[in-house]
Amino acid sequence: MNTRPDELDAFKTEINLSELMASFGYQVDRRGTSKNSAMMAHPDGDKLVVSCGHDGHWVYFSVRDHADNGTVIDFVQRRTSENLGHVRRRLRDWLRSPTTASAPAPDPQTFVQSLEPITRDLASVRARYESMGPIDGYHRYLVEERRIPRELLALEIFRDRIRVDDRTNAVFPHFTRDGLSGFEIKNANFTGFAKGGTKGLWGSRARETDKRLVIAETAIDALSYAAISGHDRSRLVSVAGELNPHQPELIVSAIRRMPAGSLVITAMDNDEGGDHLGEQMAQAFTRADRDDLELRDDRPALRGTDWNDVLRTAAPPPLSSDQGPGVG
Repeated sequence: MNTRPDELDAFKTEINLSELMASFGYQVDRRGTSKNSAMMAHPDGDKLVVSCGHDGHWVYFSVRDHADNGTVIDFVQRRTSENLGHVRRRLRDWLRSPTTASAPAPDPQTFVQSLEPITRDLASVRARYESMGPIDGYHRYLVEERRIPRELLALEIFRDRIRVDDRTNAVFPHFTRDGLSGFEIKNANFTGFAKGGTKGLWGSRARETDKRLVIAETAIDALSYAAISGHDRSRLVSVAGELNPHQPELIVSAIRRMPAGSLVITAMDNDEGGDHLGEQMAQAFTRADRDDLELRDDRPALRGTDWNDVLRTAAPPPLSSDQGPGVG
């Protein structure tokens, strides 16, 4: 007979939490689901990010209530208010057979069959990101301090590529091949990155008609470059500073995905950091092995400046805050 700890561990590893959630009325939202995390939505508006850790434990994080998270046991206790003894009996029955006369098995279309393992931290990062709203074409810090044009922020290529969190920070999501990996956080006198996240690439939405790839140090630099040089048929990417070990391959992949005859522009800062990043971008371009593409290094003329410095020098004063919509 299993000991109590053994049984609790079996609940956490052997029960597909996504399937169990489906029996509580949740359904998988494919738009928020990747190969290693699933978005489960309830008709009452509740949304949960579900993942499976490297230890085999299924865990979840609520999008709207950051205190609502944990294992299958926490999920059941939160939704039934049952004590641990009743939860254990319920989960024992589920392990024996998810199908009963009173509760038929959930439709397989309403849950995911399996997920590739990720860290608990990354699952939490994805839940925090899903709780954020769109900027809807305006963010006070970006427009009034950084001088990013509103009409640029409102473009379709930036839809869901800039969000605002509950502290009114501008948030720029980073992606790897496995999906959302973290996010840059920007506001007046503040720059940060998601705790528990990993840098990938921030980028605009790709279009088949794109003929120019702009790679910048930060998302704000990329937006500034687009405001100065134009955005037509352009694909923007940023790395959020010095590269981590995983980013060079992502850059190579981004270059390889460009249509034939495209121009790749490295729009780095004109400083020592920009010098080093420019060299790394040139190496990535060589490794991409695309003889049909052209590489151009384009940096501000004045040493010690970046493309947002150039934009703020050239841009007219923005509208006052009472002439524009509020943040978020």
